[in-house]
Amino acid sequence: MSRTRTTLALAAATAAGALSLATVSATAAPLPLAGSTTVTPAGHAFKATLSGKATLKAGSVTVTCTVSVSTGTVPAAPGNHNAAGPVSSPISPPTYSSCTSSMPGVTPTVTTSGAWSVSMQNGSPITATMTVPTGGLVVHTTGLAVCTVITAPSGPASVAGSWTNGAPPSLTFTSASVPVTVTGSFGCPTSASSSAFTAVYKVTDTTDPAQQITVGP
Repeated sequence: MSRTRTTLALAAATAAGALSLATVSATAAPLPLAGSTTVTPAGHAFKATLSGKATLKAGSVTVTCTVSVSTGTVPAAPGNHNAAGPVSSPISPPTYSSCTSSMPGVTPTVTTSGAWSVSMQNGSPITATMTVPTGGLVVHTTGLAVCTVITAPSGPASVAGSWTNGAPPSLTFTSASVPVTVTGSFGCPTSASSSAFTAVYKVTDTTDPAQQITVGP
């Protein structure tokens, strides 16, 4: 074999070996562990109240509500701390009222049910995940278009948001994707398979209003 062919063969083998090592390294690399999370005060009840308006947009149709409330409780110690992940709290199904539709002549009604929860993961930013149970939120419209929108139709859905510590702290969802099914008459967005949820909730400590619910390491 000529020197040129030998050099090319060695270069090809070296490249193949490097690619093989890179592939093994990428496959074997462990995923980073979630950081520590602590929610305080442990065992305190809280209330989340909508600030401004909440919107649920499916297709070209947007439902807007100006009143929404949910309540819950921070887990008692030591359940309010997770050394390697989020802390979850059950919450009451949020209520929604004073709702309007972007479709003229259409009136929406929002009902909620089931076991809802919210989890917090400390970090920068602090992330929040609201879990909607199967069929946990239903929008029904009457008037010129009769539509039914069912969220999380095939199983519980995770709605991604963020938490900001403060006085009071806030829980924010910005165009968070939620799976839906839509049925109904002409004008209903029946082809939509997801909706975008936007809302900001202010959270108050109802056990001791002088304190703030806080998420930390």
